[in-house]
Parts: sequence; C-alpha cells; structure tokens
Amino acid sequence: MIQKAVVLSTGDEITTGKVVDTNANYLSDKLAEIGIDLVAVITVGDVPDRLEWAWRTAIGLGDVVISTGGIGPTADDLTTETVARLAGVKLWRDEASVEQMKRLFASFSRPMPENNLKQAMFPEGAEVIVNPLGTAPGFRMPLTLDGHTSNLIVMPGVPREMKPMMENSVIPWINANRGTDKVYAVRTFQTFGMSESALDEAVIGLIKPEEAKVSFRASFPQISIRIRVEGQPGEVERRADELAKRVLGKISEFVYAEGETTMEDVVGELFVEKNLTLAVAESCTGGLIGHRITNVPGCSRYFLGDLVTYSNDAKGGVLGVSAKTLETHGAVSEECVAEMAAGARKRTGASVAVATSGIAGPDGGTPDKPVGTVCIALSSNDQSVTRRYQFRGTRDWVKLITSQVALDWLRRYAIGLPIGDSALFRR
Repeated sequence: MIQKAVVLSTGDEITTGKVVDTNANYLSDKLAEIGIDLVAVITVGDVPDRLEWAWRTAIGLGDVVISTGGIGPTADDLTTETVARLAGVKLWRDEASVEQMKRLFASFSRPMPENNLKQAMFPEGAEVIVNPLGTAPGFRMPLTLDGHTSNLIVMPGVPREMKPMMENSVIPWINANRGTDKVYAVRTFQTFGMSESALDEAVIGLIKPEEAKVSFRASFPQISIRIRVEGQPGEVERRADELAKRVLGKISEFVYAEGETTMEDVVGELFVEKNLTLAVAESCTGGLIGHRITNVPGCSRYFLGDLVTYSNDAKGGVLGVSAKTLETHGAVSEECVAEMAAGARKRTGASVAVATSGIAGPDGGTPDKPVGTVCIALSSNDQSVTRRYQFRGTRDWVKLITSQVALDWLRRYAIGLPIGDSALFRR
C-alpha cells in the first residue's frame, strides 16, 4: 500500500544554488493531487556517502521514494550505483535502452559517446521507465532496508524529460498500487486580481472540510486555488464539478483559467475566438509582453507586432506621442501611454493595442513618481482606458507584474469585463 512519499533531488548544481529545484515543487503538486502524503523533500549533492545517507533516510520514511537527477553519463552521476550498492545487487545493461539512445543520437546526426552506455545500466530487479525525450531512462524497483520496504522511482533531473515520465508512467503505477478503491478528483483555478487573503475570505465557508480540501498557492504573479475531492469512482468527478461551480460563482471575474493554462494562452484563445488582432507598445517592460504572447503557438493568427519604444524620441518618432505630452506629463503618464496605444494601433492596423510605461527601478524614481510607478493603456475601436499603478519589488518583478496586468486587461476586454477596475496595486 502506497500512502507516504519522499522526494529526493540530487545534484551539486542544486545544493550550490546554481539551479533552482523546480522538480520538487512539481512532484509535490502531483502527489497532492492523487492523495499521497509527502513526508519530506531531501536535497543532496553528488557525494557518495551523502547520497547513501539520503537514500537510507528516504527509504525509512516513505512507501515510495521519487528521485530526480544523478542518472546522466558523467562520473558525478551516482544515483544508479548508489541504489545498487544499497540493494546489494549488480548492474545489468538493457539493450532496448541502448538502441533507443542510438536512434536518438542518429536523429541528431551525431555519434553517440561511449559514456552514454552508462545510462543503460540498471540494478538487478529494476524495471525500466522509458524516456522518450532523452538519453536517460528511469527505473523502478522495491528495496527493503531495516525491515521496511519502499518502492524506488528514479527519473532524470531534466524537467522536460521527467514530467512526461511522471504523468504517463509513474502516476498510473502509483494509483494502481495505492491499496484503496478511493480516487481523487482535482480542480485547479488560476486567478489574478485578488490577494491571497481576499481570495480566502471570498471562498471561506463555501466548501466544508469534509467535502473537499481547498488550498491556495501564491506563485507570483498569479494565485491558484485547488479543490481536491476524495471518494468512490463514478461520484468523485460529479462532486468536484459541483464544488467548483460554487467557487466560480463567487470569484469568476478573477479566474482566468482552469488547470495550468497561462494568461497568455487564454488571451490567444480569446483573440482567435473573437476575431481580434493585437499590437503592443512597450517601454518599461522592454518586450516582455510580446515575448509572452509569442510563446503561444499560433499567435500569428492575431498578433501583429510589438513596438518597444524605450526612449522619448522613439515614442515620438515610432508611435507619434506628441512632444507636448512628453514635456507636460512625462513618459510615465496616463496621457503618454494612451498615445502609445493609439499609435500602435495606427501603425499596425490592429483592432486592439495595449501600452506600458513606467519606472522599474532600482533608480529613476521621484517623489511624485517613485520606483514602481507604471501606467498602462488599452486602445480599441470602441474605447480607450488608462490607469496608473504603484507596484513594489525588484526590477524583474515590476516588469513581470506589469506584463500580467496588461495581459489581464486584454482578457477582460475580450470577454466584456470592466478593464482596470480592480483595486489591487492601484495608486
């Protein structure tokens, strides 16, 4: 029966801070969704005795240990050897994995280095987990230490390889071996425009503790609400849908997506659906809004261009912002962004344009316009909206929150919600 889990992240790049361990965050979320109690997350460097300690500790705590990292081709990739040593078994070579590696290298028109064969070696008794996107297959095996048996699941540390393996192979296996007929249904909503405390206040009392577990996760710049329902097959999905409707009935204006969909994904879907075209004029965000929009496949169907006009001369020459506006109100003003947005529409022929100008910091602020002052405008055939905001945080945070607000304005415009009415961040 699998009830408790431990996540084990290995690699000197994590313990030295050179790489942020996003794998542990992802795995924690996935385990919570299927009702597995995460006992601990252990992070350890590529040192043999520390790795052995970490594995012994994890095995003693969990019914399943999910490890990421340490199965590459280099000398400091020690996970497989450590597991084999703890199990007291030899390594064996999986020829199917060797052939998969050769095909992968051939598709790149590159010879396969000899040391990659190390990645096809597994402890005796291990079952291979195929990695369709990389050269490091994972494996699964039971291991008993000090009378306690734990199921070990070893995967690569590269997120784009690990995540499909987790979702397609590991989660189904865990669900099949949980030892209970209860199942879980999860509804996750991405929100923007309300603080975490305000969201909690808005939904408190809507769902009783015995009906579901409700949790919040603030992941700048959005906050997610997750509803997890436990029950019998056939009823759990219906109950989850009913509870989700309760929550949406209270905060639907601030929910922009369900699941892991991004704000830019939503904007793209809406602009295609509404047959709208988009242009962006950016100053303080320096192209970030356009970058996020062009991360969405198929954005060429609605996105016409991004005019990054950082200097006053560029604002005037490219977008047609008047010298009088810049002299009287300054580049960071509602008057300036209104003309920037209108100029972007005129230049590109877009039906909608959004513009940003601000002081991202850490320098450049004044008593009247401190660091974090940002002005945003939206221009369309039927309206022109401007707002001034006061953001706080580092330069990259100010740029990111500005891009999120601008994208939210586009979302709101496309579905007919009031633009910029949220009191959050308003000066």
